[in-house]
Amino acid sequence: MVINLRFATFADLERLQYWDKQPHIIASNPNDQWNWEVELKDKSEGREQLIAELNDRPIGFIEITDPARDDSNYWGSIEENVRAIDIWIGEKKDLGKGYGTKMMQLALIRCFSNPLVTAIFVDPLANNTGAHRFYERLGFKFLEQRQFGNDKCCVYRLSRENWQH
Repeated sequence: MVINLRFATFADLERLQYWDKQPHIIASNPNDQWNWEVELKDKSEGREQLIAELNDRPIGFIEITDPARDDSNYWGSIEENVRAIDIWIGEKKDLGKGYGTKMMQLALIRCFSNPLVTAIFVDPLANNTGAHRFYERLGFKFLEQRQFGNDKCCVYRLSRENWQH
């Protein structure tokens, strides 16, 4: 299995819009509306939008942000030198095959390759126990439940010290 990450481009617009309509994507993120026409043009510093490819076939999306510099202030007041990750698999047929684990490992390597990054945050829905187990297997530690807009989420943190290369 060869999975790599590449930057998302405007050529990915239709695919991302299609993935957004998939029931498993909606269930994991019901209140977040991505405006892909705008998102794909946004080249803000501290933000990477990546397409995961399995043998050159797009299978998922990852966004890595520097939450201390995020214009939306989604994370509120947060420490410097951390990253936040959003990740999803586009097609239901690609779930449960280890692709998400490999994608996340690549994202973690990407984040921690910057020696200043001390930790990574994720925020799955509070009722998404499968996601909780996924992040815990990767070494993330539960911090707190928190309300983000209309979503009750669980905040997890992976410190550089707890990261399993």
